[in-house]
Amino acid sequence: METASVARALELSGPLRDLLPPVDFCCAYGSTLLHARPDGTSMVDYILGVNDPLQWHSENMERNPSHYSSWMARLGPDAVTWLADRVGVGVYFNPFVEWRDKRIKYGVVGMRDLAMDVLGWDRFYLSGRLQKPVHVLVDNSDIRKVNTVNLKMATSASLLLLPEEFTEYDLYAQICSLSYMGDLRMLFAEDKDKVKKIVEGSFQPFQLMYRPMLQQYISEGILKISTHGQRKAFKQDCGVSATNELFSSLPWTIQRKMQGRFASDGQEILTRAVASSKDMAATCVRKSLRRQDMYRIERAGSWLQETLETRYSRAF
Repeated sequence: METASVARALELSGPLRDLLPPVDFCCAYGSTLLHARPDGTSMVDYILGVNDPLQWHSENMERNPSHYSSWMARLGPDAVTWLADRVGVGVYFNPFVEWRDKRIKYGVVGMRDLAMDVLGWDRFYLSGRLQKPVHVLVDNSDIRKVNTVNLKMATSASLLLLPEEFTEYDLYAQICSLSYMGDLRMLFAEDKDKVKKIVEGSFQPFQLMYRPMLQQYISEGILKISTHGQRKAFKQDCGVSATNELFSSLPWTIQRKMQGRFASDGQEILTRAVASSKDMAATCVRKSLRRQDMYRIERAGSWLQETLETRYSRAF
């Protein structure tokens, strides 16, 4: 690891050493990390994975009661974990936390919920975050290794959504866009150029993350390298066999939408999920990632909780 990277990791790990209770996983992310010289109003974002969220919030409330709104501090850690599970897709955020000369925001999630989302897109919240470059600072449970499954699923889903020919930039933009499909925040709250800024600001980290998946699909004949001007480009096999190879890599939450059924001896038996065409597979991916209304409400709830905490927590 380069000296600059080590120094950056030590700087980002400061709140973990000096401020917060121990965690089992931590990554830093956000647009602030894309800028060499962020301004004084910038805020670094963290996801903290802990084995027991209730115990962790209990200890953190004793150490850092000012991180919580007054009404939430009065209700206690049980209310925090209830809000995270019922509204915040398993994550509870404390924003605008002052630490030394910086502002941070951290979201706390149970390790079981984190692993389930990464492996199965159970709620497609943290899994979407970890499909983009992050700075992993603590990883006691080897989430980085587990996340390779998530990265392969993201690659497969994006290839199904992309046309036959596309550039390397197009691929990373599509991967980055997956977690924003059906996201209510993108309709009225988020920066419309967010995807472009993320990809352009983290192009090399994207390349490092997804190189093994691309090499695998090239070796299997699903992808071929070409050029588009000065940019690396790809041409993919859009046949039924290649399509189902990609589709079979997706989480079961998506595959089951294409699962067949037949009756045998009075029992309904489920068959293997098969896509008859690339267009059909792409449509299934789009519909699945837009999710049912309940998941949209949960996702919006997480944003609403962040927004309410951000705007009003210091007013109570």
